[in-house]
Amino acid sequence: MKKLIYVADDEQDIREILQSFLADAGYDVRVFPDGDALMAAFAERPCSLVILDVMMPGTDGLTVCQRLRDISGVPIMLLTARESETDQMLGFLRGGDDYIVKPFSPSLLVVRVNALLRRAEMRFTQSKDMRFGDLVCSPAAHTVLCGGRDPGLTVTEFDLLSCLMERPGEPVSRRELLDRVWGVEETDVETRVTDETVRRVRQKLKKARSRVRIAAVWGYGTIRVLGTTIRCCGSRYWQSM
Repeated sequence: MKKLIYVADDEQDIREILQSFLADAGYDVRVFPDGDALMAAFAERPCSLVILDVMMPGTDGLTVCQRLRDISGVPIMLLTARESETDQMLGFLRGGDDYIVKPFSPSLLVVRVNALLRRAEMRFTQSKDMRFGDLVCSPAAHTVLCGGRDPGLTVTEFDLLSCLMERPGEPVSRRELLDRVWGVEETDVETRVTDETVRRVRQKLKKARSRVRIAAVWGYGTIRVLGTTIRCCGSRYWQSM
């Protein structure tokens, strides 16, 4: 069965180009003139991936991205004419998984879509559950439970936490997290996004009453489970079991 992709952009020529290129790549594509129409379609039938223009009439793309992220872990790619680091960071912080600046190559966008969907599929390749403190991470089901409670992690938050949980005792650098979770190289923008994602995971675990804590000190970040620790030293994270 073909993967279903939703595209929202207020420019008709862009909608037509994306529909043509993505259909040629083997995807089932539905296009919408605004984010509100996409949200309505998603409520009836969730898709495999969403492509959102940031600047649209009605509800803007960043708001739609955040609303989708509140209800779904669907991969989200953002399109924008703005290329500043601040704008890119805001897109990631709202829950976007990838970010492409206009004008763009449709062929390159298809390649990025393929890569983003591969990342999503890779979450299901590991079947063994991982346990750390009161957390149980199930890659096959793509869930994390804390004492039987779901802390409500997004796709990106789940990926980050599972990266820290899967290799106890071994260092995991920020560079590796950026590569595995976001598929990007280390820059000041992505480094801040990593820290913000850790902050959100910390808050959600606390709200779920988990004994796992993410603490931050100068030059370090620490995840503590009673006597067990996941640490970050400089740009490296590691687990001590």
